[in-house]
Amino acid sequence: MKKKNYFFNYFILIFSIFLIDQISKYFVINIFENQISEIYLTSFLNFQLIWNDGIAFGLLSFDNNLYYNLITLLIFIIIIILLFLIKNQNQYPYLYSMIVGGALGNFVDRIRFSSVPDFIDFHISNFHWFVFNIADIFVSLGVFCLIIAEIFFNKNKTNEKI
Repeated sequence: MKKKNYFFNYFILIFSIFLIDQISKYFVINIFENQISEIYLTSFLNFQLIWNDGIAFGLLSFDNNLYYNLITLLIFIIIIILLFLIKNQNQYPYLYSMIVGGALGNFVDRIRFSSVPDFIDFHISNFHWFVFNIADIFVSLGVFCLIIAEIFFNKNKTNEKI
């Protein structure tokens, strides 16, 4: 019974990330429909709507619908696998939940718009990072933390003597 209560907590985290992402995209799309091309927030941060039909940060953009559909199917399979890991694995479920929440937000956009609205433009002087969205932040943060956790905190490591 405890396992079900924990899964509910992970579901709430997934849903919260998904909801924050979708609300932010809704407002940004509505703002930019009024012919605004860019919003300057600070000297290093702008909002600029870009429609991304590739995967994270615009990588693997193709004009071919077959590739787009295959990538979308692969994302769906990865979300299902991560949900299985959250439900059945004791290690790092919050990190997997962050990834699923973000991936689900972008997956829904791929189905609804046939691309993902990215709008956060981070830059230092003339160097601009890839334009991204809230979902990308959670996916990247979750993956980064998983890598750090596996390297430094994995208790299943065997201490091999050289």
